[in-house]
Amino acid sequence: MQLRGRKPPKDAVHHPVFARFYARMSVTADLKGGVAAYREELLAGLSGRVVEIGAGNGLNFAHYPGAVSEVVALEPERSLRQLAVRAALRAEVPVDVVPGAAEALPVKNEGFDAAVASLVLCTVRDLPRALREIRRVLRPGGELRFFEHGLAPGRALATAQRAADRTVWPLLFGGCHTARDPLAAIEAAGFELGTYRRLRIPEKGLQAPSSPCVLGVARKPFTVE
Repeated sequence: MQLRGRKPPKDAVHHPVFARFYARMSVTADLKGGVAAYREELLAGLSGRVVEIGAGNGLNFAHYPGAVSEVVALEPERSLRQLAVRAALRAEVPVDVVPGAAEALPVKNEGFDAAVASLVLCTVRDLPRALREIRRVLRPGGELRFFEHGLAPGRALATAQRAADRTVWPLLFGGCHTARDPLAAIEAAGFELGTYRRLRIPEKGLQAPSSPCVLGVARKPFTVE
């Protein structure tokens, strides 16, 4: 119920034009670009309570295994969140879609067995803070599953990424920064890196600044040094 005379709170993220573009583009990438298989790999073997950071339009929901007891899916962009709510109704595991930014997760400390970051760390405004928040809400030994854009290993494309990030790329693509190094950032936040692999999307043809990706797992240590 909305109180009289008060305006509803503003969303932390508001990219309505990009949201409409992403909603169409992401479905095409899943069906024709092979991204659905990466989502399946990302989520395989998960169980217990999961928090998903930046759920977008909810394309991960169909890939959660049955051992997952609950997914709390945060999405700050209103248009994408509405699509995620619809996707949650079709999911085979319980999914609760809620508003919230990665830098201030509205959930309790150590309340989750796993966290999922899927093509979102490139867009958060404060990456170190967001990763500290993810670490906070994971139980000791909990997993961070990540599938992210990353800094290209080749010098030429890395230079192009940095140039794109300084100019129009973030404006056109919802705040995306292609030259971030997610592996370095995850380690710097206190996670222990597990297995990961680098890949490119699309696998063949012309590369875009967003083509280099990394998919893997990290863990919150059991003990704090």
